[in-house]
Order: sequence, then structure tokens, then C-alpha cells
Amino acid sequence: MLLKQIKSLWLVLILFVSVVDARAQCTSVNTAFGDGEQVTYNAFYNWGFIWLNAGVVTFSVESAEWRDQSAYLLKSVGVTHRGYDRLFMVRDTFETYVDKESLRPFEFKRITNEGSYSSTHHYVFNNHNRTIRSRISKEGGPVKHAVLPWPDCTFDILTMIYQARNIDFSKYQVDDKIPIVMVVDGEIHHLHIRYLGKEVALTRDGRQFNCLKFSPLLVKGTIFEAGEDMTVWVTDDQNRVPIVVEAKILIGSVKAVFVEAEGLLSPFASEIK
Repeated sequence: MLLKQIKSLWLVLILFVSVVDARAQCTSVNTAFGDGEQVTYNAFYNWGFIWLNAGVVTFSVESAEWRDQSAYLLKSVGVTHRGYDRLFMVRDTFETYVDKESLRPFEFKRITNEGSYSSTHHYVFNNHNRTIRSRISKEGGPVKHAVLPWPDCTFDILTMIYQARNIDFSKYQVDDKIPIVMVVDGEIHHLHIRYLGKEVALTRDGRQFNCLKFSPLLVKGTIFEAGEDMTVWVTDDQNRVPIVVEAKILIGSVKAVFVEAEGLLSPFASEIK
């Protein structure tokens, strides 16, 4: 059972993308991040009264080109600590090429290696005919191809993280529900988040940040029950960097906690000194 929970840490880290009003982000101007940014998190699993530090996840941004178009390459890599590799080795990579101006996705790829399980998810977004070409393979099985309609303001899960960081939060009231749309596992999901207001978040090394707090609606599956059992804190400043992500799972709970950031576009004005 512990092995399954270690695996779930990487999903939790990615699922904090739900803090976004997808409709508003279609026309957003990016003022939150730029080339050269890298943010690092520790991933913890709560086993009884013990919090186990299971691994590290990094998110990075770099300038790139996609089919002769100026782009950002957004990347997230999750790796278990060496001491956990014998129990359950994780090597997960998420990559998305997005337009530098609109942050509209061009191409998304996820490569998953978790214990004996492996899978690849690949989407190509066609803005001309508004379709998503999907190619998914799991555990060495046959490759499944599909063409999905691409509804307005629908994003892959990694692009949504960076879209979220440009929200104008001032227009929301506590307890407001904000609709979101994501393509996950070859399907379009219509979800929402609940805005919970402002709160101070604390990291493992004692740093404190003024944050905005949210709870996303989760889809019931093998790890999560359906409902709002995840909470996310993002910095209440220009960067909108996630500081803490907590979630209840079927057995226990998991947490991702901010460690450090390099190359931020703006000062960490939300940090309490």
C-alpha cells in the first residue's frame, strides 16, 4: 500500500494546476514567469504519525522553438529519493511547448516510469481546426490514437499550472466556484475549484508566505475520493508560486512543499520576513 501512495505524490503535485479560471486565461498576458525559472518541491507521504520525504519534483521554464514558432518549453520532473528506489522507483517527466504570448499549448508529452508501470501520453493541439490529436500507450500495450474536439480554453495539465499564475484573483469572493476544463488521459474534464480566501502558509524550513487558498474538485479514481479533498496555497504576489499542496487519498494523505525558486520574474513580495 505504501508503494501506491508514493506513486500518488506525483499526481498530487501536478493536480495543483486546478487553481485557474480557464475562460479568463484565454486572453491573459503573462506577467508571472519567464525564461530560466526553476521551482523545486519536496514530496511527503503521511503514514500514521510520520511524514515521509519520498522525493523531489522540479518545474522549469526555458525559451524554445516549436515548428519555427517562438515558444516556452515547460517541464516538470518527479524523482524518488535513492532510498525509495528499491521499494518503488519513480521517474516521471511532463513537457509542454506553449506559445510565448498566449500560453496556448502546442504539444504535450508525459513519460511515466513508476515501478514496473510505464506509459506515454502525447497530445498535439491544432488551433486551426480546434482538435487535439491524442496518442496514448500504457504498460507496453497497443498505442491508442484519437482525435478530440478542442473546446475553447481547454489545456493540458502542465500548461494549466502556468496559466493559473496569471489570474486576476481580485475579482473572486470567498467560496466562489471557478470552472476549469482540462484534457487528462485522453478525455475532456469539466471541473471547478473553490476559492477559500487568503492565509499564511508555512514551509518545512520555517519560511512563511502570504497566500491565496483554493480547493479543487477531484474526480473519483484509484487514489482520490470524489470531492474537494485537496487544498492549494499559492503566493499572493506577482509570481503566484504554489507553496503547499495537500490532499487526502484513500489511505493517508500526501503533501508537496516548496523548497526553493531560481530565476523568478518578480521578487518574493509575499514572503513574511
